[in-house]
Parts: sequence; structure tokens; C-alpha cells
Amino acid sequence: MTATGQTTATTARDNRPLAILSLVAGVGLSATMDTLMKWLSGDYPVHQLLVLRCVTAIPVLLVILWFDGQAPRLWHPAWPAILLRGLILAFAYVAFVMAIAAMPMADGVAIYFTMPLILAALAGPMLGERVPAYRWAAILAGFAGVMAMIRPGSGLFEPAALLALCGAAGYAVGQLLTRRIGLSVASSVLAFHQNSIYLAVGLALAALFAGGAFEADVHPSIAFLLRGWHMPDLLDFCLMCALGILSGLAMTAFTQAYRLAEANLVAPFEYTAMAWAAAYGFLIFGDVPDWATGVGGALVIGAGLFMLWRDRRAA
Repeated sequence: MTATGQTTATTARDNRPLAILSLVAGVGLSATMDTLMKWLSGDYPVHQLLVLRCVTAIPVLLVILWFDGQAPRLWHPAWPAILLRGLILAFAYVAFVMAIAAMPMADGVAIYFTMPLILAALAGPMLGERVPAYRWAAILAGFAGVMAMIRPGSGLFEPAALLALCGAAGYAVGQLLTRRIGLSVASSVLAFHQNSIYLAVGLALAALFAGGAFEADVHPSIAFLLRGWHMPDLLDFCLMCALGILSGLAMTAFTQAYRLAEANLVAPFEYTAMAWAAAYGFLIFGDVPDWATGVGGALVIGAGLFMLWRDRRAA
């Protein structure tokens, strides 16, 4: 998953081409990570993949902390907010990857892109920000797009779409918490703690389900959660380790992108994730998006881009 709305530094913003390139690279790394999760979801449980991803990411994140000069500042008085943010984002991530285990990549990513719209809707009650009329128009258009993709009440309804929507809502709340604490906590510190909390959540889920006592032939999303741990072969183990490396590199790319240019310049390039998802879905899983996904996804992405464009004009 990508990181629209990430808090930016107020330092150098003088390398826009590199910022855009970093953002597109981060999106590609995230899409590759999601594709690997979907590929492995048929044989392994989400908690096993999450634990191995987080353990592998620790050395990468420690190197980032060292280069950022933040290693001595890991402890922060805002730890309750950091913990709450990490838990919300962890469960949002689990919900999203459970969703794409059962549905095409492009569908899951398109629904995920309701996140900036949900964030805009919650900014008023949670942060006391004024939500202008054009944002509400974008939110309603995005909601219509989601309804077109989810198709509630039809025979084509996929319950996993609700998990993707829950994931988007969780990420929106997490980003709002980032706004509160991001001015006093460095992004590398937040990334390290986020990875640590993901690891704790993965271990907690493993303690419940790793033995396979609840394993059953059920819906793919639920099976992905309940499945017991399985010893991977060498190729699958390497792919699991690659998840952590991709995660650390993606966090680095996103951080650099939002430091080198204005957020409203680089954020629209996060929508390149749809191209990655459609390409990976078609080439690896044989998924061909139907008309409802195309129309709904276009509404969601168009609403998000319209909101970013109006925000930039207002600024």
C-alpha cells in the first residue's frame, strides 16, 4: 500500500524531478510488495508473512535511522499517540492484504484510494479543520465510485471489498494521527515504531492461529487469517524476506519524495499504483478489470485528483 497524505518536512523542496521519481519508485515497490503478499496468500497465513516481513525490515530501518541521525531519539514523550497510530495502521494493513487475497489487485487498490477522501471527511471532526464544499463534492463522487465497484445487493458482491474499505478508513485515521505527531517526531522514528508494532501484531495473531487449530476451507480472506504456519521452500522464504526489504526501501522513497517537493505536487503520482496493480494483476494473476471496476475506479481517482487540484489552487 502507498502513503498518500504523509507528513512532510519543511526543509529543502528544490528537486521536484527527483521527488516525483522517488514517489513513483515508492509506489512501484509497494505494489510489488502487495503482489508478493497476494501470491503467497494461497499457501501461508498473513501473520507468518507479516512477522517475516517486519523482522527483515529491521536492519533496513536501523540503517535509515542512523543516516537520519534519529537513533538516539527513538524514545519520545508522544509514545501513546505513536502506539495508537501504529495499532490502527497495523490492523488497516492486515485488512487490506486480507482483501487482496480474495479479489483482483486493481479492485483492492481502487477501493483503497478512497483513503484521501475519507481523510478529508474526518479532518473536520478529528482535527477541527474546515471542510470546504468542493471536498464534500469529491467525497460524494468517490463514494459513488466505491458503490459502483462493491455493488452491494448484487450477485457479484465480493465481501472482501469491505475489508479493503476498512483498510482505507484505518489508513485515513492513521494519517490524521500522523498530522498531530509528525511535527515533533521524525518520519524515520515513526517508520521504525510502526514496523515494531506491526511485528507485535503479527506475533499476537501467530500466537492465536499459528498452530492451525482454526484452519478451515473458508473464504480466501478468512483462510488467509486462520491458516497455520507452514515451512516455506527456499524460493518462498526468499520472497518472504523480500517483503521486508521492499517495505524499508518504499518507506525511504516516500520519505524522500515528500521532503524534496510540496505534497500537493507529488501526491497525485501515488495514483500510478492503479497502473502497477492492473499490470501485475493481468500478468501474474490473469485478472481483467470489468466495467464496474473501470467506472468506479475512475470516479474515485478523478475525485481524489480534483480535490488535490483544488487544494493546490486554494494554497
